Amino acid sequence: MPIIEAHSLSKHFKRFRRRPGLVGAVKDLWHRTYEVVRAVDGIDLSVERGEIIGYIGPNGAGKSTTIKMLTGILVPTAGSLAVQGLVPHKDRYRHVRTIGVVFGQRTQLWWDIAVIEAFNLLQKIYEIPRDEYRQRLKKFNQVLGLEDLLNIPVRKLSLGQRMRCDLAASLLHNPAILFLDEPTIGLDVAVKASIRDFIRETNRQQGTTVILTTHDLSDIEELCSRVIMIDAGKLIYDGGLRELKERVDIPRRLLVETIFPINASKMMLLLKDYRLGITALDPYRWELSFSKGRVNLPQLMQLLLDTLEVRDLELEEPAIEEIVRQIYDRGAPGDAR
Repeated sequence: MPIIEAHSLSKHFKRFRRRPGLVGAVKDLWHRTYEVVRAVDGIDLSVERGEIIGYIGPNGAGKSTTIKMLTGILVPTAGSLAVQGLVPHKDRYRHVRTIGVVFGQRTQLWWDIAVIEAFNLLQKIYEIPRDEYRQRLKKFNQVLGLEDLLNIPVRKLSLGQRMRCDLAASLLHNPAILFLDEPTIGLDVAVKASIRDFIRETNRQQGTTVILTTHDLSDIEELCSRVIMIDAGKLIYDGGLRELKERVDIPRRLLVETIFPINASKMMLLLKDYRLGITALDPYRWELSFSKGRVNLPQLMQLLLDTLEVRDLELEEPAIEEIVRQIYDRGAPGDAR
């Protein structure tokens, strides 16, 4: 049975539409007009236990609204939703005991008390047995490097330090599902790496299901095997990251470095049977751009190795950002729209 299951899940908001100018403001005093904003519009979700899912979309696509419904903060306008067999907004007390949530822009820790005091309060709120609490805290200290932060008031922590403490706080009660909304926003490379490692290890050891929303698509590449994309409240892609890269045909680049200089006519003659873009970076370095569906890459590389004195070959796959941008621009083949 899926740990999360939603059918035709929707959330609509009614928004006041102002009329321009002074005359419009006067008219609004007597008669207001409203418009319906379909923040989430009939999406279907099915998440298996232990998955790490990247939930992505542009600003205003409906990502945070979906997370708020899954956590029980918002009540759906229409559709059905079950998380571990519970309806989040109806069974909030039981539901919140089995989930952890991290919002990158907000903290769940108390601002004016030390980190360890906030952890102790959470231990009592979630009724975590003391021995289990101490074991988890010891592990978090080791993996996230919290030991030097425990006696510092939360308000004095840097953003990276606070995010590590928020992650630990969200996992103290060993939740079955962890919702992460922009968990690495504004962090430096080293802190991002440690947080990604921690999420990956928690998933592997505890079987924790992770739902990750982020604009940093390197998080998706590092952690997620499945991607769900949403745009204007509608689901436009649900599938594997590898399959997504395969289905969107963006040119690859092959960088060729030779020991001896090569002139343009020789390179053009050598590759005349291939549908390639050929650019000379200098007489020793060449850039070949091609569509994966039109060029046999192993054959091409073997030709280069057999014919030229090759010092180095480097294949550059298209960046995940470019793949996602193209999908938003025109939709992926066979997407949900």
